[in-house]
Amino acid sequence: MGTFITVIHITVCIALICIVLLQSGKGASLGAAFGGATQTVFGASGGAGFFEKLTTAVAVIFMVTSILLTYISANRGGETIMKPRATHEEKAVPKIPQAPGTGAGQKAPSTMPATPAPQK
Repeated sequence: MGTFITVIHITVCIALICIVLLQSGKGASLGAAFGGATQTVFGASGGAGFFEKLTTAVAVIFMVTSILLTYISANRGGETIMKPRATHEEKAVPKIPQAPGTGAGQKAPSTMPATPAPQK
């Protein structure tokens, strides 16, 4: 899903750059770029209305894809290469360190004083 939105976002970015560069400035004639004709290339009203609407639509798509990509990257779950996600058991039971000198086969030293056995 994120890859698909990224491809749309890049395409919209390139389209927005091209559309803005195609727009004419004040007093410039867009039709003059196509052979010296007047602004009748896009109709009697010229291309201003068409390019304004197209720029608005592409800008809205750009903003929506930007917000979606931000949301996806902020809520990305799962493991990373650097630090794997802890399992449920590791979170619930903390590891207790062993006293030095006690291994798997050794008995831990008693901290209670030895009491004598009762005599009969």
